[in-house]
Amino acid sequence: MTQATGAIRSNEGSEAEVWPLRTRAVSHIGSACVLEGTGEFDLDDLHLVRGRFPDRHVTLDGDVT
Repeated sequence: MTQATGAIRSNEGSEAEVWPLRTRAVSHIGSACVLEGTGEFDLDDLHLVRGRFPDRHVTLDGDVT
C-alpha cells in the first residue's frame, strides 16, 4: 500500500451522523485522519470516532500513547 507523505486533503464534509457534532473540518495527512473541532472533543466523541475506525489508533489531541 502506497502512502502519501505530506499530502493534505480537506475535502470531506462534517456530517453529524458520521463525525462528532463539534467537528469543523476533516483533513487527511498521509494515512491519518485529523478532525478539527469548534471546541474540545470529549470521551463520547472519542468513542464515536473509534467506532468508525475500529482497526486504527484514535486519540484526543495531546494523547500520543
